[in-house]
Amino acid sequence: MPTRLSILDLAPIGRGETPSDSFAASVALAQQAEALGYERMWYAEHHNMPGIASSATSVLIAHIGAHTQSIRLGAGGVMLPNHAPLTIAEQFGTLAAMYPGRIDLGLGRAPGSDQNTMHALRRDPRSAEAFPQDIVELQGYLAGHSIVPGVDAVPGKGSRVPLYILGSSLFGAKLAAALGLPYAFASHFAPAALDAAIAAYRSEFRPSEQLERPYVIAGVNVIAAETSSAAEEQLQSIRRRRAVSLYGRQLGVRDLDMTDEQADQLLAAGAAAQVDEMLTYTALGTPRQVQDYLDGFRHHTEADELMVAHQAPTIEGRLQSVALLSEAMLNVPTS
Repeated sequence: MPTRLSILDLAPIGRGETPSDSFAASVALAQQAEALGYERMWYAEHHNMPGIASSATSVLIAHIGAHTQSIRLGAGGVMLPNHAPLTIAEQFGTLAAMYPGRIDLGLGRAPGSDQNTMHALRRDPRSAEAFPQDIVELQGYLAGHSIVPGVDAVPGKGSRVPLYILGSSLFGAKLAAALGLPYAFASHFAPAALDAAIAAYRSEFRPSEQLERPYVIAGVNVIAAETSSAAEEQLQSIRRRRAVSLYGRQLGVRDLDMTDEQADQLLAAGAAAQVDEMLTYTALGTPRQVQDYLDGFRHHTEADELMVAHQAPTIEGRLQSVALLSEAMLNVPTS
């Protein structure tokens, strides 16, 4: 069976760039992915991160929808404890009305931010405990069978926007299995529990109205370039940025102000271990090398779909990576 490939667009803001530049890049990426046969584009909710522009996830999806024709678009994901389920049902019901048959809703329970940002979002630290109940409430709104008497999502009622559970632990896997929903594992940055989570999901899966059998999406990083050395250079830039993102605030350095020297110091001081662990599942190199890696990764996970994060530090590099991967895996020529 042909590999289903999708893209997680992190909407990065590069050094010297603005959010407007990021959004223009996201449009270009989605248009190219659509032309080359990718399954879907997902965007993740993050807050207070100067290098990521996807905080208003549903707004970004609407913008991308207006500039594409057929590719599926969705959240990968919305951090549901940050929001009232009714609000998300209305937002994604609106998107489904704008772009019928094209909208997905992936749900996570992490804050997508730090403690101070959680406070600024008016989030109760205990809100994650209600994640399963919030999903059921959200399902009710989208199915047109609200569990809250007298309250409907307008738009949203009856839209049946497909839900996906995102996770990096057994909790999400078991919840997705219990609810009979597709499960997307965040192995592109949190690889440790990949095998155990997928095994638990498949063994405990219970069919639902949305899904008859388990459906696994596995995240994986891709850096495809014309040469191995070019891909390695891009990887080093990514390692530096990750190091500053994780530890730079301790030194008063934010992502967009970093220098290569500061980042290399962080890596040498111990950040490399965590950064490289996060990048465990990374397909790197020429199209053939990337194809071989992804074939092995898919065989290992038996994933139904690969959610690819093209990690090149520039939009030109990401567009090239998208094209080279499609040529290798989807048999779409780049010229």
